[in-house]
Amino acid sequence: MTSKVDYQRPPVRVALIGLGRAMLADHYSIFKAHPAMFKVVAACDLLRERRDTIAADFPGCRMFRQYKDLLDERDIDLVDIATCSNDHVKHALASLSKGHWTLLETPIALTFEDAQILRGAAMKAKNRLLVMHRGLFDADFQLAQLAMDDPRLGEIYQIKVRKEDYVRRDDWQAVKRMGGGAAYYGMPDLILQALKLLPMQPIQMWSELKRVAALGDAEDYAHVCLKTRGPVTADIEFNGGVLPQERGPSFEIRGDRGVFKVLPGATQGTLTVVDPGFSFPRRRSSVRTPEIKDLHENFEVKTIPFELPKGTIHGLSAFWKHVYDTVRTATPFPLALEDAIEAVKFSHLMKKTSPFGK
Repeated sequence: MTSKVDYQRPPVRVALIGLGRAMLADHYSIFKAHPAMFKVVAACDLLRERRDTIAADFPGCRMFRQYKDLLDERDIDLVDIATCSNDHVKHALASLSKGHWTLLETPIALTFEDAQILRGAAMKAKNRLLVMHRGLFDADFQLAQLAMDDPRLGEIYQIKVRKEDYVRRDDWQAVKRMGGGAAYYGMPDLILQALKLLPMQPIQMWSELKRVAALGDAEDYAHVCLKTRGPVTADIEFNGGVLPQERGPSFEIRGDRGVFKVLPGATQGTLTVVDPGFSFPRRRSSVRTPEIKDLHENFEVKTIPFELPKGTIHGLSAFWKHVYDTVRTATPFPLALEDAIEAVKFSHLMKKTSPFGK
């Protein structure tokens, strides 16, 4: 995505609600870099210094302390919401009731029931609710999708999805009563990635929550396993207590002939597989007394680079291009709301079934 492109339509006029870390890093940075696609026309936050930051870049931007006043404004194409998690539903419902295109940060809701309420409001608003699941556009995830179809892995039986960090969080995301906790701020993206990789819907779930390095009362470690009716299991983990030197692949896909691995954010991973040209000799197991010998066979293992096709758009640029195309040209958004709601369902289940989540 580049701002030098001659777009045939005017930029999307964006109103911002919640000028925190997520908004400034993952939303506002794109708006500033691509004025041909986005123009910030209104902003809302309780802190004046944050509103002043927006005003410095967009002098004509209208400023508000209360989100209800902002939503009464005209000449808005998209309301972008990145407030506290426990306010997401309230703010999104208010925006949709005004008929605005609405972009909502994850988690879209803290309970499956609230997510269903959002679904109803979105339908009444002509499906104008978009969800900020940037993980589906990350390069490492796109590589994992390609690897799932690679015959060199053989029959796939396990998918591992990991996001690791080490941060002693002391903000509201570390406080349960504010809707904080890794099950909500870290897991929805990872769960959605796993659901997209799995060949069928899961039928069983196991999970655990822990606090490792965070300073609040909410978890910064969330681990869930999803089992399908087939051979494939997804093992998903968000861990806020892993030192930089100990971090591993973001995706690992195991088959009976090898494994695919890719590091976080990388555009190239590796296949480590049995030589694709090698066939194991036919053998059968036996109940007879075995010979005293090593049962390992000799075969060659190859490590093969695995990369995205040239020209693949990924990351934040890909996500925001889809937002622009959906709002301006009615192009279908690639993430269905139903998929985002499914991710909320599992995050909510983790919270409900874990003693630590309550």
